This record gives sequence, C-alpha cells and structure tokens, in this order.
Amino acid sequence: MATRIILNETSYHGAGAVKSITAELAARGLKNPIVFSDPDLVKFGVTKKVTDILAKAKVKFTLYSDIKPNPTIANVKNGVKAAKKAKADCIVAIGGGSSMDTAKAVGIIITNPKFADVRSLEGVAPTKKPCLPILAVPTTAGTAAEVTINYVITDVEKKRKFVCVDPHDIPVVAFVDPEMMATMPKGLTAFTGMDALTHAIEGYITKGACAMTDMMHLEAIRLISANLRDAVANKPSGRAGMALGQYIAGMGFSNVGLGVDHSMAHGLSALYNTPHGMACAILLPTAMKFNAPKTGKRYIEIAKAMGVKGVEKMTLVQARKAAIAAVEKLSKDVGIPANLKGILKKEDIPFLAKSAYADACRPGNPRDCTIKDIEKLYKSLV
Repeated sequence: MATRIILNETSYHGAGAVKSITAELAARGLKNPIVFSDPDLVKFGVTKKVTDILAKAKVKFTLYSDIKPNPTIANVKNGVKAAKKAKADCIVAIGGGSSMDTAKAVGIIITNPKFADVRSLEGVAPTKKPCLPILAVPTTAGTAAEVTINYVITDVEKKRKFVCVDPHDIPVVAFVDPEMMATMPKGLTAFTGMDALTHAIEGYITKGACAMTDMMHLEAIRLISANLRDAVANKPSGRAGMALGQYIAGMGFSNVGLGVDHSMAHGLSALYNTPHGMACAILLPTAMKFNAPKTGKRYIEIAKAMGVKGVEKMTLVQARKAAIAAVEKLSKDVGIPANLKGILKKEDIPFLAKSAYADACRPGNPRDCTIKDIEKLYKSLV
C-alpha cells in the first residue's frame, strides 16, 4: 500500500529565521495579513517581535487576539469575522498550538464557508480548497502545529475537544526560530517539550508507522531527550535542539497519527483546562505500559534514542521497562507531576473514557482498547 507524506511547502530554521517573513510575503504577493496571537504573547511583547518586522517593511496588518489556551468554537467564529472584516489575504500565526489551531480553522472556513459551524470540521472533513495562506511562527517547542495537518478545537457546550485532520490546513511557511521561544517560562517549556516527546513516541509505535516517519520520530526522540532539560534551564543550545526536535516529531506524526495518550489528554484539557502537554506527559508512561505488548522491538529503539546504556544486552521485557523508566526520569527532571491526583475527579472517568474512545487519535493506538480499558488507565493515575 502506498504511503502518503505531507509536509509544509517551506520552512526556515535557526536563530533569526523569523526575519525572512516579509520576503516570503512579498514573494507570494501577500499584502494584507491578519496576525493571530494570544493575549499573553501580545501583553509580554513576544508578538511585537514579529509585528515590528512587518511594520518596518511597511506591511499593513490587523491583529486578532481573541484566542484561548484551548481555542473554542466561539474563538474561531470571531476570528472568521475579523479576517473577513480586515479583508485579509493571509494569516500570520504567532504562538503555540492555540494560535495556530485557531488560524487553521479560520483559514479553512474562509475558503470553505460551508463549514462555518466549526463542528462539521471534526475528523477528516471533505473540504475542497486550501485554507487562507498561513505563515506560522511557533513560540513554543511542542505542538509542531506549523508542520502538521491537524488542529484541535474545544466544544465548550459539549465539554469536549475534537480533532480535525485536513491536508488543506497546513501552513505554507514555517519560521522555526528558537529566539522566539526564549521567553517561555520553565513550566510551559517542560509541558510543551513533553508533548513533543509524546508525539514522537506515539507516532513511532502507532499502527500507521512507516519507514519514513520512523526515522523522523527516532531522531525527534533523540533530540528531545538530549535537549529538553537544557531548554527548561533556558540554555540557547537546548532551545535550538528542542525547536528542531519538536518540528521533526510533527513531520512524522502528522502523517501517521497518534494514540490513546492524546485521546485521553484531550478530555482532560476540555473538562479541567489542564495544559495539554502536561496531560500528555502524565499519561505517557501509563500508555506506554499498556501498549508495550503490541510494539514488537520498538521500545528497544526508543530506549537507545533516549540514551539508555546497555540496551543491546537487555531482554525485550527489560528494554521496554528501560524505555518507560527513561521517560519517567525525563518527566520528573523537568517537573511534570507523576499522576492525575488533584486534577481528575473519579466521577468524571466514565464520561472521559467515552470521549477518549470517540477521539480521532484513538484508532491509531497500537493496542486496541475498549472504553473499560481507558477507564482503568485513568483510574490507575488517581
């Protein structure tokens, strides 16, 4: 069977990458961008690093910042109105997954107006046209939304998140500049970094894994394991390593999917507003233990990529335990909680398990699971 690989058209990497944004706008004949960025990035001057470049080049732009950490249907609908009012010919998305996910949904609806209700975008929506061109500037090293065909929107009314998968939403250009990530606080750096590790590990063991994405995911695991601690300490080398690692992880999982960890994490974010990366990180060792019997020798390669010594002399069972232990050690070192105590309410587990089972990421899990299985996974963490 043929394997489809979709990546964004152009990407810039390294310190100062964002300075190329005006040249890209000019080369594409784009003259009226609307800038999507969340309120905190605007408040603390991060967004200004990009808008100053636009202003200096005399590029007229409109700023839209009605964006929440877990973007909602209302955020998207308001963004569509703002883009139309501005007569925008493109979107410059500055931020983490929240800014970019909002931009993707808005961009898709602008060119495919029949999906204006937003909910109809869930899953693999039959859109016909590429979204309004998106130029993405990530400020976190985790979601890799700048290179993926996925985005996630929160349905506040139904207390759930839904995943949208659409090749038409991928940004045309990504500016992966570690200097744009230097102001991330330690907690956010840790959460987003562990989200990237979850992308890489889940993508490597998913049912859809293939040779091309395997090499991406293993390199991402290696880079993240080697650099996340230094990134949390705000060392430039760590920031640079994480910027690249999370992007490579995105290149992979965007094409082959994820698993039950992400399905379970989506529910926690929707119901409790738990940071997505933190939820993924807490769940990761538990999900890995559950999936181990259906992963063949893949945990051996995960352990090696994470720098575990002596893997060659281990049995398969030992190597699997070593890989999980390495994830637990990294998570602990960067300050991730060990369980969901104080977050998860036991009475919510049945609802969360049903939501996770219905989530678009769950079918890709290497081990088939039932709603009861997911309930047990949640219960093991409280």
